[in-house]
Amino acid sequence: MHPRAHDQHALRLAVILTAALFLIELVGGYLTNSLALLADAAHMFADVAALLLAFWALWISTRPASDTKTFGYYRVEILAAFINGLFLWLVVFYIGYEAWQRYHAPPIVKAGPMMVVAAVGLVVNVVCARLLQPHDDSSLNLRGAFLHVLSDLLGSVGALAAGAVMLTTGWYVADPLISAGIGVLIIGSSWGLIRDAVDVLMEAVPAHVDLDALRRALNDVPGTLEVHDLHVWTLTTGREALSAHAVIDGGADHDGVLDAMQRVSAERFHIDHVTIQIERVNRKEFEPVHF
Repeated sequence: MHPRAHDQHALRLAVILTAALFLIELVGGYLTNSLALLADAAHMFADVAALLLAFWALWISTRPASDTKTFGYYRVEILAAFINGLFLWLVVFYIGYEAWQRYHAPPIVKAGPMMVVAAVGLVVNVVCARLLQPHDDSSLNLRGAFLHVLSDLLGSVGALAAGAVMLTTGWYVADPLISAGIGVLIIGSSWGLIRDAVDVLMEAVPAHVDLDALRRALNDVPGTLEVHDLHVWTLTTGREALSAHAVIDGGADHDGVLDAMQRVSAERFHIDHVTIQIERVNRKEFEPVHF
């Protein structure tokens, strides 16, 4: 199966399972009088929306380029990842608000049934996490969806732990304290997602590319006098682009220099979309131009 087709299939199953879990937790929270489950149900509803956004972004990113969008729709996945990262922070804010309310007025909860529902949620979230588990070449969009599911998984673990404490000790403050701790973990895990998405949107140099090393490698191509106006950026996850001006000796083989630079960019720095403007000068008259 093609990687994108696999991702679409995984996201589709995750949406269905998460929507089913939302209904289970909504009903379970109402029947057990568990604010923890009702809050997590609201969290699950937000995650259904986030997963649908990720699925839509994955689908639309496959649309071909056009006269008005010459790079296609690659960046839609990055935008979805950024929005999902911010969405996670809103979820954490909601969790923090609920935790604060419950800390000052802990409700009486039917801990046993609450743990049963939380256990079902844990199983569903483990399945979803396995479906969306990111790999080295995973897109930021898929990472964002995975982090939403991971936050749900942590919520289920927290609900189980809080239920066990309340069931054995009657200490209902355990629920808001554990919820607040989970919120801190979610903030930490989503920070990297938002940072990476902002880097792509700002067309920052990809983390795996050493720009100085790349410039030296291009300058070392036989016939090259200087490389300037060098820019490297990410179109979407796993797709990098490069543009530069290369000053070459007037007697050098134009096509040979271009081919060598493209090979260096692709083989050593994993950059396949390469655009280089060749400038021919006489070696004796050449004066380096620095920017």
